[in-house]
Amino acid sequence: MNQKLATLLNELEEYGKTNDATMTDRSLKMLNITRDTGEFLLLIARAIEARNILEIGTSNGYSTLWLAYAVQPLSGTVTTVERSQFKADLARENFERVSMVPWIKQHVGDATEFLKQQVDNSFGLIFLDSDRAQYVGWWNDLQRVMTLGGLMIVDNAVSHANEMKDFVAVVRQTPGYLASLVPVGNGELLVLKQTFGKKQIEG
Repeated sequence: MNQKLATLLNELEEYGKTNDATMTDRSLKMLNITRDTGEFLLLIARAIEARNILEIGTSNGYSTLWLAYAVQPLSGTVTTVERSQFKADLARENFERVSMVPWIKQHVGDATEFLKQQVDNSFGLIFLDSDRAQYVGWWNDLQRVMTLGGLMIVDNAVSHANEMKDFVAVVRQTPGYLASLVPVGNGELLVLKQTFGKKQIEG
């Protein structure tokens, strides 16, 4: 990792802690992932050689930078979705500061509509760090846009376990998927879209 990116990541970590401790308006909090979660995303993305990554919940781009760094060697792309124009603008400034724009596609708007517009089997890795109340409603489209053998990582699976329980239950009940809770950061739910057929899974 080059020094410019490392310095910015450190800066964003400190900014996030200070900002979130003083802001009372939740919409203005950054709510970034932890550093160990960033390192985990990097490791997973590199391990599966993900070239097309979808992130829902850009915030100020802290997690996006980890993912973009992961896809650089493969000339991949991170598509990141954020409904707040304010946060998307902050993220864009951060991407430009470290010349990461070529590996990032930003979309500002509603993730529900965005997902419906994506073609099947588009993304080898999906990272969810957004409105947890929407996840169950997104599940059909998330399955559709994930490649066979693809992974989904969902943040806050431990810190907000009660808000995640319905989604976790739906995922675990869906044939063809394996799920595991990993105690990294605020807890990461890993979901694998298996490559063999439904009959094999159910048999």
